[in-house]
Amino acid sequence: MSHAVLRLAAWPGLFLALVSDLWAEAPARRPYGLEKRVPWTTSKVRGSPDPPAPYRIRPAFAKLKFYEPLALVAGPLGDRMFVAERPGAIYSFAIDPAADERELFLDLKRTIYGLAFHPNFKENRYVYVTYVIDPQEPEERGTRVSRFQADADNSLRCEVDSEQIIIEWPSGGHNGGCLKFGPDGYLYIATGDGSGIADERQTGQDLSDLLAAVLRIDVDHPDAGKHYGIPADNPFVNVKDARWEIWAYGLRQVWKMSFDRETGDLWGGEVGQDLWESVLHIERGGNYGWSVREAAHPFRPERPVGPTPILDPVAEHHHAAFRSLTGGFVYRGRRLPELYGAYVYGDYDTGRVWALRYDGNKVTWQQELVDTPLRIVDFGEDRAGEIYLLDFVQGMIYELEPAPPRQSAPDFPRKLSQTGLFASTKRHEPAPGVVPYSVNAPLWSDHAHKERFLALPGESQIVFDDIEYPQPAPGAPRGWRFPDGTVAVKTFSLEMERGNPASRRRLETRILHFEQLAGSEEVGDQYWRGYTYLWNDEQTDAELLEAGGADRTYTIADPAAPDGRREQTWHFPSRAECTLCHTMPAKYVLGLNTLQLNKDHDYGAAVANQLATFEHLGIFNGPLPKPAEKLPKLADYAERKQELDARARGYLHANCSHCHMKWGGGNADFQLLATLDLDAMGVVGVRPSHGSFGIADARLLTPGDPARSMILHRMTKLGLGRMPHVASSVVDDEAVKLIHDWIEAIPTKRPAVGE
Repeated sequence: MSHAVLRLAAWPGLFLALVSDLWAEAPARRPYGLEKRVPWTTSKVRGSPDPPAPYRIRPAFAKLKFYEPLALVAGPLGDRMFVAERPGAIYSFAIDPAADERELFLDLKRTIYGLAFHPNFKENRYVYVTYVIDPQEPEERGTRVSRFQADADNSLRCEVDSEQIIIEWPSGGHNGGCLKFGPDGYLYIATGDGSGIADERQTGQDLSDLLAAVLRIDVDHPDAGKHYGIPADNPFVNVKDARWEIWAYGLRQVWKMSFDRETGDLWGGEVGQDLWESVLHIERGGNYGWSVREAAHPFRPERPVGPTPILDPVAEHHHAAFRSLTGGFVYRGRRLPELYGAYVYGDYDTGRVWALRYDGNKVTWQQELVDTPLRIVDFGEDRAGEIYLLDFVQGMIYELEPAPPRQSAPDFPRKLSQTGLFASTKRHEPAPGVVPYSVNAPLWSDHAHKERFLALPGESQIVFDDIEYPQPAPGAPRGWRFPDGTVAVKTFSLEMERGNPASRRRLETRILHFEQLAGSEEVGDQYWRGYTYLWNDEQTDAELLEAGGADRTYTIADPAAPDGRREQTWHFPSRAECTLCHTMPAKYVLGLNTLQLNKDHDYGAAVANQLATFEHLGIFNGPLPKPAEKLPKLADYAERKQELDARARGYLHANCSHCHMKWGGGNADFQLLATLDLDAMGVVGVRPSHGSFGIADARLLTPGDPARSMILHRMTKLGLGRMPHVASSVVDDEAVKLIHDWIEAIPTKRPAVGE
């Protein structure tokens, strides 16, 4: 007997397990993994546990669409609205639900952030526009406000050569850009902090520059040598070293501001960084705390504070519910009388719309109005005081309307065992008709092990690769069209002893429930609701988590940790957070698609390709367009036998591309889709737009030089600047090595595109 076997004999259980594994017959490779489809008839997942929303959205101008719009402004004459598209065109259209024509007003061919018409436009025909000068220009003059003049005989047309530059400030990640004329006739300008992560330039409390502020200037009475004047009652006039243009400061990124047409109060939506979004009542000389504070919470308290006291926001939202607050308007219209006098605002990332009432000292009422699938990039107010929502992805304009009466589902399953998804929740045994599946390139989840299931009601079917919208989106894979009532299931387990699968403990089971709505893709006919069930200590069942999410800390036995133990905090996502990744451009479900499921799966009795198995079972509504082996697939990045390039790009696709794709929500303009060539990703040699973290001559990706590649650096970080910025608090060391080796292997001299 060998020495190895003698040693194993001391642990008979382990010895028998190893022998059993060696002698066990591996599942046979077959054309399909399941013989016959069993209908899923036990679903109890219907409706929602949450109270119904009091409002819903509808297209306000159903026949009009714009390309990546960023600003919606009422026209100065007649009943027209103006929309500024990101690439630089401004259009106008009639405020008429039947409007089907738009008219080009101005085309700058530069990224436009804001526009405002002069109060005396009828006489002088002046319009003011904020735009990014040129990505290649020095940062010191990156963002500009210019005045243009509409044609004398056509107020709906403006020429580029009428430009008069008014003011400029540095770019660097947060450029502000919103413009509003106040009731006093002065122009108010939001600038942004011009920094990347954590106010790295420390402009927030610094009055010596124009950044992190709202400016107030007089465009009608310019001072000598300038194209604007400074009102004598600006708060920092004659303050040593201060820029006299500043009206308020300590502002990271005011994304849209507005004046209450009745009171003249200035309101703003402040985009936070780590944890908090806030609604601001912007006052003369107000200091709103950035970057000493974020909203009402300490951020960098050791930094110097400006000369005036820090003011609290009117309201704040944790990142469990909001991620990028878009400022709105105090409603003064007639169509929704119950909202009169309420400040209506929203969130770009989650699509939620809220309203509040403020008595000058405190919030007296606050409520969510509706949860939408929109990327709310701006609110507009017409001359009658009615408000509109501008969607960045679809390029359409919406309005609110009262929702019809609807009851929440009082019998919505509060326990996982009540969902009808499992025959035995304790044994984690799926119900008949619930199909297990696996993916080629899993999302990194802090060492968690995941088990996945798909539940389609009855004998309903999936339409294969049917969803292409939104377009144009280069490289974006098509999505599957799921039947109403579909439930996607994923259970997360964590090893309490690192490296020991037997120590796994189930933490949560997440489900995505699909409801088919009326209409088309363009108006959001797909509605996916995400819910989380927390497993009990006995591992017998799981309880539905409340909407706000939760955090729990677990002690992990880990030989690599000091003293062999470490604490790991697990974040259970809120329902709002589900929408951050499960977006329309990503086709909502990230793992259930052709690229991810085109792989073999172990069904227990057989190993077979999942697409072929789905086809055989009749899960698809027709035959596959090609045999599975000829359809595209992602590389398994953990399989070292595969090519390094395919592995690295598979990892980035699975973990990053749902944000970093066209319209995906990531506010850096590049794409990490494995379906694109490297040059088409927009990362090679590109300067980072959100800070360099002290890395000299940093680029998003520097061929042959991992140390200067921001994509890799962000993966190695925890806390500020970490990527992915949600759902992970542990560095994926193996992936870091993979991406490092991939960047190092990319040739420094590569042929030009097309060669």
